[in-house]
Amino acid sequence: MDIGLTLPNRGVLLGLTTSDEMLDLAEAADRSGMFRSVWVGDSLLGKPRMESVTLLSGVTARTQRVRLGPACMASFVLRDPVLLAYQWASLDLMAHGRTVLVGCTGIVEQEGARIEGELYGLTSKDRVGRLIEWITLIRRLWTEDNVTFEGKHYRCSGITIEPKPAARPRPPIWIANNAKEEKPFAEWTADDFALVERTHRRCARHADGWQTSAWDPKDLEWRIKDTEKKVAEEGRDPSTFETHLYHNINVNEDREAALEESKRFLEAYYVPTKFPRTFVEQWVAAGSPRECAAQLRRLGDLGFKEVTVRLTSWDQRGQYRRLVEDVLPLLGAQRSV
Repeated sequence: MDIGLTLPNRGVLLGLTTSDEMLDLAEAADRSGMFRSVWVGDSLLGKPRMESVTLLSGVTARTQRVRLGPACMASFVLRDPVLLAYQWASLDLMAHGRTVLVGCTGIVEQEGARIEGELYGLTSKDRVGRLIEWITLIRRLWTEDNVTFEGKHYRCSGITIEPKPAARPRPPIWIANNAKEEKPFAEWTADDFALVERTHRRCARHADGWQTSAWDPKDLEWRIKDTEKKVAEEGRDPSTFETHLYHNINVNEDREAALEESKRFLEAYYVPTKFPRTFVEQWVAAGSPRECAAQLRRLGDLGFKEVTVRLTSWDQRGQYRRLVEDVLPLLGAQRSV
């Protein structure tokens, strides 16, 4: 199981971090050789933060090894797909082919999402249709010239994006989803399973990988098996399909203190949401280094190929040091420098 680091770019609004600190941590993660990837969050009005492509450009300039992407791009369906393809191709060129574009519908409960819908004239159903069309069009723009596209939500004719991305044949595009995570897995109905299965089928049919932030272990175990099953049903090899989990970590020998700080962090980050204790316990690897490592190891045992962790603390540098020096070595990671 590979490990990624997620930078809390909404934290600049909350006194959690600064742009300089995030770039420093990205560079440190890259130099350590212990991380496969560095990620940033994304939203426009749903959960405002530093803009993701701009921040990733800064991260690109400070790194050489790690792959880079948004976890996930909630604004994907709000952006003009031709412009996004152009921006991302340039980003990937700067990163020498290290980028992963992760799209999602961006359907959230916050007031900002309603404002987004009104601003861009979108319903939830429109977002799903645009997600698929945008992925299809962006892939073509990265690999073809003189592209003509006729969709329900977007049309263009004779469009060429230059320069093309560095990655060959193109950067991977994943889909992120975690439908129904707010409802306990044991309480799911047949309709709930059918809804989530549709999101898995969408990933299997249209994406190169799947990212989720779901947290219930039994739920996750079912989701990953169902997604890989659907990948195989689409005639694809599940071993080449990326499965990626967005998680959190707070390292502290006083586990209660780690959980308390994490709860304050998450409730500030996702205001006005209040998170129950059970949610925090399962969405945050919290406690001593051995406790954190054991929790991350269990996620890998579910079958995820990579887990990215966000530091749920106001002490980002201190938590980063504990992660690198105390936790990751217990998972077999070794510093390369």
